[in-house]
Amino acid sequence: MGGSNLDHRIKAVDALSPLREVIATYELAAKKSLGQNFLLDMNITDKIVREARQRDGDNWDGVHAFEIGPGPGGLTRSLLKSPVNRVTAIEFDKRAVIALHDLDVAAGGDLEILSQDAMKADLLDLSEPDMPRVIVANLPYNIATPLLIGWLKQIRNDHDAYKSMSLMFQKEVADRICAAPNSKTYGRLAVISQFLCNVTKIYDLPASAFTPPPKVMSAVVHFSPKILSEDAPSFNLVERVTAAAFNQRRKMIRSSLRDYAVAIEALGIDPQKRAENLTVQEYLDIAKY
Repeated sequence: MGGSNLDHRIKAVDALSPLREVIATYELAAKKSLGQNFLLDMNITDKIVREARQRDGDNWDGVHAFEIGPGPGGLTRSLLKSPVNRVTAIEFDKRAVIALHDLDVAAGGDLEILSQDAMKADLLDLSEPDMPRVIVANLPYNIATPLLIGWLKQIRNDHDAYKSMSLMFQKEVADRICAAPNSKTYGRLAVISQFLCNVTKIYDLPASAFTPPPKVMSAVVHFSPKILSEDAPSFNLVERVTAAAFNQRRKMIRSSLRDYAVAIEALGIDPQKRAENLTVQEYLDIAKY
């Protein structure tokens, strides 16, 4: 966006009350039932946005940024201080929607706050078709994985659905997403994520960075959609093959993937391997066959 407009937006956001005051004023205590753990350190939220931009080549001009579960608006503020064209924040907690009012005013029309369930929101319907989209979010832990799967399905249908996604998960989930073959954390989530995106764990965050501190560490993962070959398998096929393999991960694939025995033999894959020993490409080859 234009430099003068951005400068004005940054000054307006920086002039807002500290996040802890916002929480106190609006009695916005985090609710465990909503998977809420608020990130109040602006150094950290600024870093998340900065790292996301750098991995996108610093090119966020004209970008529409989406955030899920903004809470008191820490990450939202950092997004508004970046050169994105606009920010859409989806918040289920009506207390937080009210608490974000001052930030909405400071954004000068560049922030849209939607009071709804993110699981039912289609982000593609909430933006202009020709506007590049990014998702940057500290995801509620209890819906993080299903949200990710839904967005990955959209990326499989349209490479340009999202320019990138920078998402915070429990560290255990982040490790599963980025896992390599022959490791205990390697599973369906790794195969499906790495089939569609280049995934990079940006960095880990200790529980102490959050209010209230969760019982686990967290980590931010950056997803950059891959350009797939024309004969790439469908999302459903990859999901079906990986489900069969990893639902019986201790068994050799000659047993767990017996329905795909012809493909395994034709591709020259060792039938004595187990699910965790197959590469992402081998799963794709089986699904394509």
